[in-house]
Amino acid sequence: MATFGLLEYQDAGPEVRAVYDDIMATRQTDWINNFWKAIAHDPATLRRTWESVKQIMAPGALDAVTKEMIYVAISASNQCGYCIASHTAGARKAGMTGEMFAELMAVVGMANETNRLASGYQVEIDERFLPPTNSSGRT
Repeated sequence: MATFGLLEYQDAGPEVRAVYDDIMATRQTDWINNFWKAIAHDPATLRRTWESVKQIMAPGALDAVTKEMIYVAISASNQCGYCIASHTAGARKAGMTGEMFAELMAVVGMANETNRLASGYQVEIDERFLPPTNSSGRT
């Protein structure tokens, strides 16, 4: 159960309804999922978070299925059941297959294991892995 409950459209004020309307228009849907309803009790957080998600998940150099699969991977690592379910649904809608999901989870598991080993052993970064720098010192 959400800490402060879920703020339904009909119970929301104009500021929240405007964000809900934008979410539905952008996603071409007729409903608002529970994540947005839960954070809507703080309209500033709702608006800021939606604007960031809308910008980051918009078409870009990475396609929609890749972005959603990255979101699933991070959500699995962070153990966010809600986000895993939400973004797995988004990834499937964008074209992720069951085989892709299984391979993604294998990579997530392996990355988590090797990350912990590298951290625990305090492995120094190989010089070859460092980005080249130009004369200004920037990469």
